[in-house]
Amino acid sequence: MKSKGMWFLLIGILIGIILVLLFVLFNGRWNMNNMNHMWGDNSTFEQMDDHMMGNGDSGPMGHGTIQELEASDESEQPLPIPTPLKPDRVTESAIYYTVVADEGTSRFFQDGKSTETLGYNGDLLGPMLELPKGKTVVIDTINRLDEPTTFHWHGLVIPAEMDGGPHQAVPAGERAQVRLDIDQEPSTLWFHPHPMGSTAEQVYKGLAGLLYVTDDAQSGLPNEYGVDDIPLIVQDRLFTKNGELDYDAHMNVDGTTGDTILANGAVNTTFDVQTETLRVRLVNGSNARDFDFTLSNGEMMTQIATDGGLLERPVPMKTISLTPGERAEVLIDFSQVKDNVALEADGVPFTTFRIGELDKTSIDMPTSETIELSTDEKIDRQLTLFGMGNMVSINGKTYDPDRIDIEAKRGDTEVWEIENKPDMMGGMTHPFHIHGVQFRIISRDGNPPADHEKGWKDTVAVSPDERVKIELTFTETGTFMYHCHILEHEENGMMGQLKVTD
Repeated sequence: MKSKGMWFLLIGILIGIILVLLFVLFNGRWNMNNMNHMWGDNSTFEQMDDHMMGNGDSGPMGHGTIQELEASDESEQPLPIPTPLKPDRVTESAIYYTVVADEGTSRFFQDGKSTETLGYNGDLLGPMLELPKGKTVVIDTINRLDEPTTFHWHGLVIPAEMDGGPHQAVPAGERAQVRLDIDQEPSTLWFHPHPMGSTAEQVYKGLAGLLYVTDDAQSGLPNEYGVDDIPLIVQDRLFTKNGELDYDAHMNVDGTTGDTILANGAVNTTFDVQTETLRVRLVNGSNARDFDFTLSNGEMMTQIATDGGLLERPVPMKTISLTPGERAEVLIDFSQVKDNVALEADGVPFTTFRIGELDKTSIDMPTSETIELSTDEKIDRQLTLFGMGNMVSINGKTYDPDRIDIEAKRGDTEVWEIENKPDMMGGMTHPFHIHGVQFRIISRDGNPPADHEKGWKDTVAVSPDERVKIELTFTETGTFMYHCHILEHEENGMMGQLKVTD
């Protein structure tokens, strides 16, 4: 009997261990709160938890560990404005740039240590590249990292061999040239790395830059760069106690988040407003966090553009919600504002607009083409996003570089339905991104999109148990990626390949 009892005890222990391992695998962390309560002394478990996943209580959009954002007590500093990259040369039809991915160091806190970072043409983040519509832009890309990287031009409608996906890796110490024929609407795009296996870490350490597609049609909007037209690359990061970045220690397979907000790579920033109307280009450059942007005075902002260009008409918004990879352009009216106003993310202030003597602003909104889309459009393809952590998939498959998942013809217009299938934990929002095209949202669960989502998009948020229908036309050829833009999900295989041929 004793042997039999011992046998059952061992089986019970084994089952318990298996259940715990499965919970860690699927949930992205070990829930230490109850364990700490049971054991009393929580120091050992807190250290284990901190090392494995970072501090935090709840899961990002349903799973894993999401760090609660905290208002910084760091001294205020002027908002850094990314430098417009000076062309190497300019001809009547072409502009030539050089973009270098490089290693550097940055100090984020006055009392903190310098930490290793990555940047384009500098130590952290990168410059702004102007891409005039109708021009050819030739970029020499140089990789000075100690590992391969790619240069992905997020949102540009270009051939696949120029796109900078995982197939176009530039080895350490090497260079490559891309030729981009700019033929799309004025918009705020960005560039970042996309090498398989190290995208999340390279972005987390600082690789991200701005692309402005421009033309004269937007001259009626604020467009003096750095004065009445500013970019805000918003990211969250988790720092060690001495102010360093440590991706390996804080990485979360369900999406790495932090408790500190960075605006253009800086903490607790200020911007001196000089005009009654300020145009702000918001870029969610985080690995995994969704942001809800609001003003501290509760006033409206006016959204004028989405990922790929202007909306048909301006839309007053109290809250601008962006998932990783998404962008929005907003106008903020300061004409009746007397006190300083902070821009907040999830209710946490991170950039303060300081109000002084304001120049009057005259706004002439350019008109945008009105496109009517029927919610009853027949679906050509259905893609199902499912899973969490390192158990994510699209249509039940994980990424295989040797497999083509979708084949299409150039010139074809298709309707895709993107389904986010909930799991036993409830599911999480997936930002779905397609390379090489801009698309329109047709419907969410059969209902027309809200007015602020009726513009061109390349990334769309799909909530748990939601179906989003989009329409896209293939104008470029080659093999493109589509994937979840939670970077850790992408690297865990939530990605497929689309091949477009003539």
